[in-house]
Amino acid sequence: MAMSITHPMKALSGTPLPIEMGFNGCGEHATATVSAAMVWKSPAINCNLHGYGMSETAILPSSRSPLRRSMSAACRAFSTTRPLQEPEVRQDASRENEKGVPVFVMMPLDSVKMDNTVNRKKAMEASLQALKSAGVHGIMMDVWWGLVERENPGEYNWGGYADLFEMAHKYNLKVQAVMSFHQCGGNVGDSVTIPLPRWVVEEIGKDPDLAYTDQWGRRNYEYVSLGADELPALKGRTPVDCYADFMRAFRDQFQHLLGNTIVEIQVGMGPAGELRYPSYPEQDGVWRFPGIGAFQCFDKYMKQSLKTAAEAIGKPEWGHSGPTDAGHYNNWPEDTQFFKKEGGGWSSPYGEFFLSWYSKMLLDHADRILSRATPIFKDSKAKISVKVAGIHWHYGTRSHAPELTAGYYNTRFRDGYFPIAQMLAKHSAVFNFTCIEMRDHEQPQDALCAPEKLVQQVAMATQQAQVPLAGENALPRYDEYAHEQILRTATMNMDKQMCAFTFLRMNPDLFQADKWRKFVAFVKKMKEMNGANNNQCWEQVEREAEQFVYVTEPLVQEAAVAY
Repeated sequence: MAMSITHPMKALSGTPLPIEMGFNGCGEHATATVSAAMVWKSPAINCNLHGYGMSETAILPSSRSPLRRSMSAACRAFSTTRPLQEPEVRQDASRENEKGVPVFVMMPLDSVKMDNTVNRKKAMEASLQALKSAGVHGIMMDVWWGLVERENPGEYNWGGYADLFEMAHKYNLKVQAVMSFHQCGGNVGDSVTIPLPRWVVEEIGKDPDLAYTDQWGRRNYEYVSLGADELPALKGRTPVDCYADFMRAFRDQFQHLLGNTIVEIQVGMGPAGELRYPSYPEQDGVWRFPGIGAFQCFDKYMKQSLKTAAEAIGKPEWGHSGPTDAGHYNNWPEDTQFFKKEGGGWSSPYGEFFLSWYSKMLLDHADRILSRATPIFKDSKAKISVKVAGIHWHYGTRSHAPELTAGYYNTRFRDGYFPIAQMLAKHSAVFNFTCIEMRDHEQPQDALCAPEKLVQQVAMATQQAQVPLAGENALPRYDEYAHEQILRTATMNMDKQMCAFTFLRMNPDLFQADKWRKFVAFVKKMKEMNGANNNQCWEQVEREAEQFVYVTEPLVQEAAVAY
């Protein structure tokens, strides 16, 4: 969208400048390195995670810039809420046992183009500067398997990713790098299509059972079926071998940035990068919210595993197939024999056997990959995380059908998230959960949606398993109501608040004046919060944010115009 720039900014230098700050509000004289990027000195969160340190190194307009004086005034306004610290040397050691939840922002799905170059490079440059000016801690970036290893196995083209990571390093933005072993396209918010590597697609074409399959024979090509995890079906390598080799090549390529700029490796485990089965695919209208989805265990490799498990307990008759009375993708629980509350197959001995096997296959899949990822990144100080889907619809029913078809054995009578948390704790991994911004009453009441109750259950599971919890919003939201819910959820667990929050997503909408103002205030609130002892005056925070938004308007406009 076209916007006039009242103070054109030709360039931003990367040099921090010392500014005489006067009195800091506590009767102390302070001198600090400040800028649009370092609008407040925020301590780090108490989550014992390497790489989440909140040290900020500033990016200030050139000393000849007409904005320098007004930006300095804004910085002084923002610094009045706490004494400024001594100037910090740029370093990467985490600052533990301090408050605040660092905010990351998801980058566009197509940040790297199919030719392995940065997409909209000018917009990207301006956007990263704008994010830093808002106090954002870092960015989340999908590193697509289908781009990097597209043409031939073992040939990696890091192209645009090298440029983007260096750009983030330039502006002292931390990076959550997502090892995206799934296809982009076919899920909520997928605006582009990035298939699996060409040679992987070829192998699936030769053996369609490498794809997830439902009871009607429909194949899903978003992610290689976990039933083939240990089969050398991809040009002589197993899928897990391919994932491990990719992560090792990533480590070797970006060794100089790991632990300082790249602070987290989120390991993709399934469709949309989430640890789940592709039970609710939106592509071609197969599934629509709030349908229950469908089991994905009818390829020959999954069926063979089921057969072996049934024979092992002396029930070979249970190993012929997954449930065939569980309805269709868009049914509701009570429409099916398997999921109905009274006498449903889910609570029968067969149902308990099947659901235990189905969910264990998913847990074993994650355990298998993390067992390879952990030693690869163990010396890098970058944390490992796994994303779990927030499947909140029909949560109020007894069977929790949509969770069951996705692989989460969670019912009214059984906790399905504690086993996941235990598995992640084994690998010292972060439990990343979605739908943090949602409230129960905003959802269709007839579908018995309960995102708040679901998040509470997950928070309790992570607390019991002593695994760090991070969050994301499931849908793009720029309103204060959603922001307040995220703030509320981030401190739900008073013993240990969220270790990080990732905001969905960076796009032109974020840089619209009103949304940007709200976002800046939200980021500051997240960095100022202190669990149960949160006594901040949010009205004052918002007034300070308003001042800062005003004087940095040209930078934000530049980002918006560049799109």
